[in-house]
Amino acid sequence: MQKLSRTKIKSHLRNKTNSELVETISLALKHKPWNKIAKTLASSSNKQKSLNLSQIDKEAKAGDTILITGKILSEGNLTKKVVLVALSISEHAKEKLKESKSEFVKIKEEIKRNPKFEGVKLIQ
Repeated sequence: MQKLSRTKIKSHLRNKTNSELVETISLALKHKPWNKIAKTLASSSNKQKSLNLSQIDKEAKAGDTILITGKILSEGNLTKKVVLVALSISEHAKEKLKESKSEFVKIKEEIKRNPKFEGVKLIQ
């Protein structure tokens, strides 16, 4: 991963057009444990991973809080009850989450709920 200082991240924010992404990065910078996520989000969008439910299901254990720095896609199924944290989620994936009784939370909301980054598993 590219090394970005806090100042460099702030300069990258000026180039971002997605206001929700800018808010998420700004909030992550205010909480030191989330700085690594802020760096990933501030860098090129190619570094923001999109993962399918099947890939997440292989990595997750029941009860986990899983962080994806991109979008959750709907291919495959989720067989465990988990909390998924990401920038966004496809509509079909959201429907499949309801079937497995899993929860989706935007990164910005998770930072507010869990500023110490405790119990979060990052999948890249």
